[in-house]
Amino acid sequence: MSAPNNLTARIRYVLVRTSHPGNIGSAARAIRTMGFTRLELVSPARFPDAEANALAAGADDVLGNAGIHDGLVESLTGSRLVLGLSARRRGVNLPEISPREAATQALAAAARGEDVALVFGNERTGLENDELARCHAMVRIPSVDDFSSLNLAQAVQVMAYELRVAMLGDVPTFEPVQDEPPADAAQMEQFYTHLLQTLDDIDFHKGRAPTTVMLRLRKIYQRIQMDERELRLLHGILADTQRMARLAGIKGVDDCDAGNSADQS
Repeated sequence: MSAPNNLTARIRYVLVRTSHPGNIGSAARAIRTMGFTRLELVSPARFPDAEANALAAGADDVLGNAGIHDGLVESLTGSRLVLGLSARRRGVNLPEISPREAATQALAAAARGEDVALVFGNERTGLENDELARCHAMVRIPSVDDFSSLNLAQAVQVMAYELRVAMLGDVPTFEPVQDEPPADAAQMEQFYTHLLQTLDDIDFHKGRAPTTVMLRLRKIYQRIQMDERELRLLHGILADTQRMARLAGIKGVDDCDAGNSADQS
């Protein structure tokens, strides 16, 4: 019994900063055995490579069609749901789910017609905080505490297996969504860039590093999962905020502290 092609085509496996080409080949083999073919590579150390082809064990179509990207955001373009695999709890405060729950969410999103990305980090360091911050949730494989290090391809195999099992069960069905489509990862990154620039324009950070605030704001907006119309509305609000900040600067108003926004001239 084969999994529905229209669902598998909507799920991509993203390998970030992979050190060993053999792990790329093993991951390609892992997803191919479960019926998946979409592999995206972000800044791999070596690829293409003969070792990758050898360990793919015949999954040459997966390697041949793999996308190669300079950055994570590019690899996520079009994705509406992004799940990051991590063996360790990180400083990024994300919802934490199991592989089985992740498979259920991913399958439901794919059934709605949305693209899904499963993101796996470097073999030694895993996903960095700024990479996890681009995910909607963190997936942890429940390994034992005293030896939690899975090989990259093994982690890929676990997720591919859970998705395969879910697909061979009762596949959820959804009525086509008539409203605006959800904003994808690339559109959200454009929004975060605009938001950061606006906060700078109104001197919100007062010279402090914006990292912590931006991580918290990302968490809020990722949880909301806005559609494209809502995102356009927020862009408009930010643009007007920037315009008013410029006008305030022309009038000599240097301080835009919260609670003191009335014109004091």
